[in-house]
Amino acid sequence: MPAKQPAMSPSDTPVEAVLDQTVGPRRVEADELVSLFAEISGEKPVVWAGRIIGFGEYQYRYASGHSGQAPLMAFATGKNQHTIYLVSNYAERWPELLARLGSYRTSKACLYLTRLSKVDMSVLRELLMLSHAITLQEAVSE
Repeated sequence: MPAKQPAMSPSDTPVEAVLDQTVGPRRVEADELVSLFAEISGEKPVVWAGRIIGFGEYQYRYASGHSGQAPLMAFATGKNQHTIYLVSNYAERWPELLARLGSYRTSKACLYLTRLSKVDMSVLRELLMLSHAITLQEAVSE
């Protein structure tokens, strides 16, 4: 029996196939996010875990011994929101940026945006650049 592929791994699924599952204005915003992420990362988009659009990749290993691979930058677009994956604890790292961002929700490593029109795109760009730089630095120091 072949080994099971990890849930978080890159796939051959076409990016357009995933993006086309989103319609209307959010679909246009997804294209905008692809351009922004590609510009910041310098990488081409790849589908991870069936629905996450990732840019670049790195290997990680936790102190517990758990290891895997993940995209350097990523987002997912759904029916109600865009989920932006950032470095852990980004809200504690950059509260001054979040104060200027606009309308959003947070979790430990995800930023949830209902519409890009409700956020300051220059602040979002800065958050993405900072998160990317830290993720790259941590990936290199592993």
